[in-house]
Amino acid sequence: MPLYLTDDQAMLRDTARAFMAGEGAIAKQLRHWRDKGCKDGFGHDLWKQFGEMGFNGILIDEADGGLGLGHVEAGILLEEIGRNLTPSPFLTSAIAFVTALKGTAHAGRWYPGILAGETVAALAIDEGAKHRPEGIAMRAERSGNGFSLSGRKQFVVHGASADVTLVAARTDEGLTLFAIEKDAKGLDVEGVRLADSSIGARLTFDKVEVDADAVVGEVGGGEAVLARVLNAGRTGAAAELVGVGAASMDMTVDYLKQRKQFGRLIGEFQALQYRAAHLYSELEIARAATMKAQQLLDDPGSGSGAGISAEADAMVSVAKAKAGRASQLAVQEGVQMHGGIGMTDEYDIGLYMKRDRVLNELFGDPAYHADRLARMKGY
Repeated sequence: MPLYLTDDQAMLRDTARAFMAGEGAIAKQLRHWRDKGCKDGFGHDLWKQFGEMGFNGILIDEADGGLGLGHVEAGILLEEIGRNLTPSPFLTSAIAFVTALKGTAHAGRWYPGILAGETVAALAIDEGAKHRPEGIAMRAERSGNGFSLSGRKQFVVHGASADVTLVAARTDEGLTLFAIEKDAKGLDVEGVRLADSSIGARLTFDKVEVDADAVVGEVGGGEAVLARVLNAGRTGAAAELVGVGAASMDMTVDYLKQRKQFGRLIGEFQALQYRAAHLYSELEIARAATMKAQQLLDDPGSGSGAGISAEADAMVSVAKAKAGRASQLAVQEGVQMHGGIGMTDEYDIGLYMKRDRVLNELFGDPAYHADRLARMKGY
């Protein structure tokens, strides 16, 4: 598969780029909601605009009212979201949660709200400071015709704003996923502001009672569904990281062309030119790795279908690790080449560094995915 966009995908990119640069711009969204101390960290009007543009239905089948496109197209949108640091629940709701509901009865319940930009979804997977889905310990015990959930979840992005949360818990039959609505009795939600000014949450489940209809998929069959959800989320986060890195590089290169030192533009210094060229190559490799992962997930039988191929599974970790490293390099070089002013709130480059830190941790940092890939390959 060629690692470049088709004409239709390029048109989508141009549309998304213009929309995000206008409606999703840093001054209009991120800084606005941050400075207001917004409890959600994003604008619901913008989320509805996402719906009006059709963006929220990118992974939803046409039969269900969506566009029926794939992860490549979703990645195009996410890269533009990353370029503009546009705060929205797109990744958790329209990508990860939508992937979880495919082929289930829950699709009819939640897809219309997501399509309209009225429903926000969150993922409650991790229970510690780091992404470790293999360490899920939360319990769901049989209770009447349903289940009783007890335990804690952390780092739940948009968890304080979510209408519904996908929760992973252990049952006697194995890992099981549940769709838990926000008003569930016994659910305590503590909103916390993350480094990039987005809002996460700590969730405490104190014998939260749900009926059997809350189960997503089959009881004890959550491993396969969760694998698809995580691969969708990881690839989406990689695409957003590429956008964060690309915008940081563009901002830094522009600054190199304007800032003078010792009577010369600092972009004329060969040492900085070498570093800029190295950064460009790293970001292009990250973009290629991410597109390859997206293409493999879109390949029938490899991604969103019944199974995930070993090649797709491995490439997702390659993409998340490489995009994380490249974005980290971009924001660090950007701050350093800007000099001391790069750490001031006046300049946006520091905001990119903060977003990079949160995205790198989301769905696993580069070290986690390097280790995961090594284990896959038998090291």
